[in-house]
Amino acid sequence: MAVIPIDDPRDARVAAFRDIRERDLTGRQGLFVAEGEVVLRVLASPASLCRPVAALIAEKRIAGLVDLIEALPPATPVYSAAQPVLDGVAGFHLHRGILALGEKPVPRPLSEVLAGAPDESVVVVACGIGNHDNMGGIFRAAAAFGAAAVLLDDRCCDPFYRKAIRVSVGAVLRTPMSTGLGAGVLVEGLKTAGFRVLAMSPSSPSPLHLAPRGGRTAIVLGAEGPGLPSDLLERCETVGVPMSGGFDSLNVATAGAIALHHFTRQA
Repeated sequence: MAVIPIDDPRDARVAAFRDIRERDLTGRQGLFVAEGEVVLRVLASPASLCRPVAALIAEKRIAGLVDLIEALPPATPVYSAAQPVLDGVAGFHLHRGILALGEKPVPRPLSEVLAGAPDESVVVVACGIGNHDNMGGIFRAAAAFGAAAVLLDDRCCDPFYRKAIRVSVGAVLRTPMSTGLGAGVLVEGLKTAGFRVLAMSPSSPSPLHLAPRGGRTAIVLGAEGPGLPSDLLERCETVGVPMSGGFDSLNVATAGAIALHHFTRQA
């Protein structure tokens, strides 16, 4: 294990980590910034679909992370700095003391992603999700309940944004996904692949808890507020979560988690 000491925030070797609050690597050379021990452990694990590129760790944390550092590919540079230097690099107080650079996986066609899903599987379709907290929450629930993939339409924010990765506790890094297609194309692709496509809508007359389970199932989620457009709802079956007292709105990640629990639990 060779850890490279850094004593100057302006050191060119850690330039990619600099001022990460003001900018994000998402979209640049296919790299992203990951933050925190839990996320780095996912990135370094065999389950990760992403390649670790570099790590920057507070020197006070090195001794407690030897196993994690050794789990990284041998060619991955690991830099260490005192907390003031680390904060100077990041541009704010980095209390977790851990940053990493990763490389996004090669984009996969929708047909390929769906072909890898078992006959009994659930996938999540996110439409127009622009909030990074919600995006991270959707991936976290998908991983927790064993979803085979998360499919993002062309109006979604980038799941590899630093905050989305952090909220997902690293689930973004290990979950098969397809991105960039229109919602209608996703729905038709799912139907062609033998998926039953169920759109979550608070106005649906069909309660979620009565929806039959089994087979290939897709759960379609829309942005909070506008929800799913009417033309898309018409192309799907709809289900809703009955709520009390006239309240008709759940956080989209929460609604997705409830639906995932229903469709993935044993009968």
